[in-house]
Amino acid sequence: MQFQQHVLSNGLRIIAETTPSVHSVAAGFFVRTGSRDETSEVSGVSHFLEHMAFKGDDKLSADDVNRIFDELGAKYNASTSEEVTMYYAAVLPEYLDAAMSLLSSLMCPSLRQDDFDMEKNVILEEIGMYEDQPSFTCYDMVMATYFAGHPLGQSILGTNESITALTADQMRAYHKARYHTGNITLAVTGNCRFEDIVSIAERHCLKIPNGVGARPLPDVQSKPATKMLQKEGSVQQHIMQMGAGPKSCSELRYAAELLSVVVGDDSGSRLFWELVDPGLAEAADLGYNEYDGAGTWMSYLSCQPEEVQSNLELFQRVLDDVNSNGITAEELEQARNKVASRIVLRGERPMGRLSSLGSNWVYRQQYRSIADDLKTVRSVTQQDIRELLEQFPLRMTSTVGVGPIAEI
Repeated sequence: MQFQQHVLSNGLRIIAETTPSVHSVAAGFFVRTGSRDETSEVSGVSHFLEHMAFKGDDKLSADDVNRIFDELGAKYNASTSEEVTMYYAAVLPEYLDAAMSLLSSLMCPSLRQDDFDMEKNVILEEIGMYEDQPSFTCYDMVMATYFAGHPLGQSILGTNESITALTADQMRAYHKARYHTGNITLAVTGNCRFEDIVSIAERHCLKIPNGVGARPLPDVQSKPATKMLQKEGSVQQHIMQMGAGPKSCSELRYAAELLSVVVGDDSGSRLFWELVDPGLAEAADLGYNEYDGAGTWMSYLSCQPEEVQSNLELFQRVLDDVNSNGITAEELEQARNKVASRIVLRGERPMGRLSSLGSNWVYRQQYRSIADDLKTVRSVTQQDIRELLEQFPLRMTSTVGVGPIAEI
């Protein structure tokens, strides 16, 4: 694997990790924009815009975009989070030029009024679909509760009201403000030569306008809160909790990932053996999430309503024990092995490396190879875990619930 980077004349940064021994190549535009960059008036516009990007530009229709991707045999898609919108395609190496032509067109869509009107109905249907999923509703609620008054508390999908009121002109203004080279990074991984990548990008990407990226990073001032949404027809109760964790720029993030595996992985963790394996709960997880200027612990419990109180007590006892006594050397070694395996298995595919390469650059403007990540994971000690717990104990300050129970 070899890492190289280049900046085009319009300011677009290209980063690439080339690996001649593999049989595919993946390319993706990482746009540093998401729901946290929206105002309440245009809530959900980032995700809506992701959909609209596939409607074509002044040369291609929506049918053209999808047809040509399919003709190339591409694995392609896009995603929107609170902070990043990603557009990607994985193809055979001989089709990189054609795939890049299509991907670059997604950065400069026409945003036609008739496409906007039609896709608005699709977005409203998607909002309705997710509202029927208690776990998604729970996630939206816990983000809004923990990050109340902070940009990260804004919903990715928006609301029926905000999407209904959104205009095409508002979307065009948002696109102009966010989709420029100050916020866009082109990442490429796999079987390709770097000089070919640069040449292809010069042919297809110079139309992306120049710009300077900016994002306010206010501190999180979270206050303890509990909110419940009663849904009497639900069979299970869903509970999510959130507390402060290391920021994306913190060196403690590796220790946080390993600790979350020990405590709350979906198999073999303390919460799994305490709650899931005995059949007390369907799910009992703890995860670590990193953001620009923030970080969180987030827990999830799903079980029968009558078991909620006793399960929450068991859940809390697990967290209290870890806060007081840390974890064992054996648990840490098992977590290292799990995380190391995930890094390697994901990294064996160019598409898997693309996400790691682009995300790491967006958040830290830093390249890390698989070997770098493995070395860091292997170097995390019990002392690092203790330091992490001293600064960021597993202490949940926001609790939300969706299901039959009205209060806990």
